[in-house]
Amino acid sequence: MTTDVKVKKKFKVPHTYVILFSVILIMAILTYIVPAGEFDRVHDPNADRTVVDADSFKRVEQSPTGFFDIFQSIPKGMRDAAGIVFFIFIVGGAFQIITGTGAIEAGIGKVALALKGLEILMIPIFIILFSIAGGTFGMAEEAIVFVPIGIALARALGYDAIVGTAIITLGAACGFTSGFMNPFTVGVAQGIAELPLFSGIGFRIAILVVMVLITIWYVMRYGQKVKKDPSLSIVAELEEEEKDKVIKLDNIPKLQLKHVFVLLTIAAGFTTIIVGVFVYEWYITQIGSTFLAMGIIGGFLGGLGPSRIAKEFVEGARAIVFGALVVGIARGILVVMKDGMILDSIINGLAMMIQNLPRAISVVGMYIVQVIINFFIPSGSGQAATTMPIMTPLADLIGVTRQTAVTAYQFGDGFTNSIIPTSAALMGVLSVAKINYEKWFKFLWPLMLIWLGVGVVFLVIANMINYGPF
Repeated sequence: MTTDVKVKKKFKVPHTYVILFSVILIMAILTYIVPAGEFDRVHDPNADRTVVDADSFKRVEQSPTGFFDIFQSIPKGMRDAAGIVFFIFIVGGAFQIITGTGAIEAGIGKVALALKGLEILMIPIFIILFSIAGGTFGMAEEAIVFVPIGIALARALGYDAIVGTAIITLGAACGFTSGFMNPFTVGVAQGIAELPLFSGIGFRIAILVVMVLITIWYVMRYGQKVKKDPSLSIVAELEEEEKDKVIKLDNIPKLQLKHVFVLLTIAAGFTTIIVGVFVYEWYITQIGSTFLAMGIIGGFLGGLGPSRIAKEFVEGARAIVFGALVVGIARGILVVMKDGMILDSIINGLAMMIQNLPRAISVVGMYIVQVIINFFIPSGSGQAATTMPIMTPLADLIGVTRQTAVTAYQFGDGFTNSIIPTSAALMGVLSVAKINYEKWFKFLWPLMLIWLGVGVVFLVIANMINYGPF
């Protein structure tokens, strides 16, 4: 007698490139369905930038995406995102040079030994520190340069790459989203809404505290599980591949004088970056240049010759090709929407939907709309310039304070930056960390739901207290 055995195939998440290309195809199809339209752009002296004119939306001639245009969107996206793509290559290459000197291994080993028995403290310390960076100068792409160090320290203390990445990026995300003094999000949005700069800071600090506490709990819970049983790591395969690079606390290399010079170079480099961002408004070109100089100078001080430095740089850049290209492919989504003239139509349609909601619900509706728009415009200042000129008069119309509208924007922009594949900062971080997007999504989605829920609660409170000054 024979028995038929049905084998259920486990669903496998498509490759990251497949997911992104599928979204490009969907957007291309929508260019045939969604009526084309656009807003006029004008200069706003309050925010000192170009913003949309909220009353200027008009229908324009349909511009559907052709078959060949779909494929052109990817190289166009890579061109538009070239700054970030090459920034990722430079960071990966420069960090590999520094790693090649042995200074990172020796230095991290010393820190890990100091935390031996107190490993769990690493998680709250890093999350709090980077939340301050996120909340003050809007750390996003800048977090990329810190991720390799976070991962190296996490692994030395018995955690995995997820923990090392989370303590940097999720900490920065908490600060960025609360935006207590973030000039690139809250500062721009308040300028457009004609609110006093950084007004309402006490409420945003309360948001920061709640977010940080929840995030620390979530990462510590996962980290302890992995520490007890490494096989439970979401990136167990990656950890197996990288096991030879893990710093062993029972066999730490001696910290030599050349290592000290390299570590001082790193400290000087990061100090220069922080001062540059705070004082001179540096962005990725200047940060990337500083990191490249740090790598080359550190390489020479660490005893590497010119050819070895070049070899290490190429090796580091090669290791993150997958993630660097993801940034360009993801940008292709925005290219299709802009060229197809449907981006402004979608924004206008979403805003019109909110107008018909009751006041108690409309503030949550504004939040949901901002979350949706953030998928297509993941730039914080870009989203503020596009949506706040629409949301400000809409808030006045439905009886919601402008400060509450700004809060809906900062939540909609901030939370999902840590999970949407169109975020260049996220894809850059994952490329440096060598974590597949699917793995990161699996780790983060429960926390993302909690974050989004916290946003609803704070917006309801803001609406109830008429969060102002107006």
